[in-house]
Amino acid sequence: MSKDAVNTATAADPTAAPVPADAGDAGYSKDLKARHVNMIAIGGAIGTGLFLGAGGRLHDAGPALALAYLVCGVFAFFVVRALGELVLYRPSSGSFVSYAREFLGEKGAYVAGWMYFLNWSTTGIADITAIALYTHYWSMFTDIPQWVLALIALAVVLAVNLISVKIFGELEFWFAIVKVATLIAFMLVGIFLLATQHEVGGGTPGLNMITDNGGVLPHGVLPVVLVMQGVIFAYAALELVGVAAGETAEPEKVVPRAVNSIMWRVGLFYVGSVVLLALLLPGSMYSAGESPFVTVLSKIGVPAAGDVMNLVVLTAAMSSLNSGLYSTGRILRSMAMAGSAPKFTARMNRSQVPYGGILLTCGVCVLGVGLNFLVPSQAFEIVLNVASLGIISTWVIIMICHLIFVRRAREGLVTRPSFRLPGSPVTEIVTIVFLVSVLGLMWNDPDVGRKTVLLVPVIAVMLVAGWYGVRRRVAERELDRMGGSAR
Repeated sequence: MSKDAVNTATAADPTAAPVPADAGDAGYSKDLKARHVNMIAIGGAIGTGLFLGAGGRLHDAGPALALAYLVCGVFAFFVVRALGELVLYRPSSGSFVSYAREFLGEKGAYVAGWMYFLNWSTTGIADITAIALYTHYWSMFTDIPQWVLALIALAVVLAVNLISVKIFGELEFWFAIVKVATLIAFMLVGIFLLATQHEVGGGTPGLNMITDNGGVLPHGVLPVVLVMQGVIFAYAALELVGVAAGETAEPEKVVPRAVNSIMWRVGLFYVGSVVLLALLLPGSMYSAGESPFVTVLSKIGVPAAGDVMNLVVLTAAMSSLNSGLYSTGRILRSMAMAGSAPKFTARMNRSQVPYGGILLTCGVCVLGVGLNFLVPSQAFEIVLNVASLGIISTWVIIMICHLIFVRRAREGLVTRPSFRLPGSPVTEIVTIVFLVSVLGLMWNDPDVGRKTVLLVPVIAVMLVAGWYGVRRRVAERELDRMGGSAR
């Protein structure tokens, strides 16, 4: 049902309560404030992909990594800007799944929802494992089994999500504050080191760190191309702005401000920090096993640098897990109301929290804790790559929905808000081509990327089988909605 149709129905009976265009939107509180949504946007843009992952990528790709972050950041901004326009057209906690239902039909919503669930459930496995590993950094926790720490982290974040959306917003707000404050502090230290030409690791920081160590592309173009998939994963969670908008009282004011701020945050925090890292030390001195910020700080003798950054990376992983449980709970409820997800995922508690979907995601994460005993480190990397499949497909679906939305607006069927994605339809098409090409580039990585691409047909078969399992229930719900509209 389009927004115009809902408005017409309301106008016909002004005494009637507003009917949500998506049944999954009913029953939510509106407790997220502007500061919560703004910080959720920041938290989505800053995570372990920068705090931890940038080290290994700098080692592999060199200073050109900054360009990779910039390019991927521009396309990530296009996706969030398109989603922001859809949100202002019709705010929904079902977000892109709700828009896929309107513009692509139930099959589109089904694929969008389950691929997003695949993204966050596998990311959740990675997060709780990472949290346990980071906690083991401190000697007081080394005697506690890794699976126990992982379950404790999952239980804490689960409890926060089940209490209320306001508590989730507050926790995510402070998680983001910690990450932003740490990045700003590091960048100020880095600028000071550059300005004073203070020795770092036996060398003088500056452009010579790049020119004397192979230039911007020390290992050629291919490594830069190969890290694109990891960079895309680093930006995953930006779409949380669209989900959170369904639980804020004034989305028309909050969303444009949050979306527009993403671009300069990407430029400052990602591109700026990577450029600083490249100017302070040669790329060869960074490694995948250590935060690049710890590498720099340890080289200049900062006491407890490892402890501080380990705490920040731990915070980033907790933030990611927190966001994953929040978003999948809302997405699964939207799907369950349409019949394409298990019935229990539609259930809400007294605090207006969709606990069924949150518990389903937790269940997958618990399975991940058990598998953690069996899988080697390469399988852990495959989990992250599978998550990338989920996020790439989600972003592609958002852009396809926006294309159809714009076409319907030109036909006079819907009305576009003043906050728009520039350059449509070229922007959407170029973004889709870029995202699909990143998926194809994974084939060039024989160790992990190729195995992940080979999972695509397996996932496709599972989606088709699942659709045949739910299509009758989906059709029944569709008939019920049509009957309700007729009445």
